[in-house]
Amino acid sequence: MVTIKEEDKAPVFIAKDQNGKKVSLADYKGKKLILYFYSEAGSPTCTIESCNLRDNYALLKKKGFEVVGVSSDDEGRQKKFEIKYKLPFPLVADAENIVTTAYGVRGMKKLFGREYMGILRTTFVIDEKGIIKKIFTKPKNKAHAEEIIASMK
Repeated sequence: MVTIKEEDKAPVFIAKDQNGKKVSLADYKGKKLILYFYSEAGSPTCTIESCNLRDNYALLKKKGFEVVGVSSDDEGRQKKFEIKYKLPFPLVADAENIVTTAYGVRGMKKLFGREYMGILRTTFVIDEKGIIKKIFTKPKNKAHAEEIIASMK
């Protein structure tokens, strides 16, 4: 369950992306950041959400947003996801769940009656000063970019 609230300071993180490059919250100081957490690279719902952000990436950039995706997948799986779907933004490989834990997006999930610990799809919109302005705990995967833009007006 997400315990962070809107207007909280975003938790600091340093992790590696799909290219083994270090990515940190500090890299986005002075910029608006869409930090979205997804369960698994290549899963149907997460792919739809990621592709929606990809398809609207130019508009998001025009509105001043940067985008970073995070899942528990390793660098190799994130890289395959990036290539297959031509994703133009960093995908954090949080295999040790350090970033997901810091943001409170790990929790119990149910699939076909089986309960397991996993990532709860959540998006944080972080302002230029590192303050969380909006949290989406149930993102509209087919229209996620649109709901982000609409919420920032």
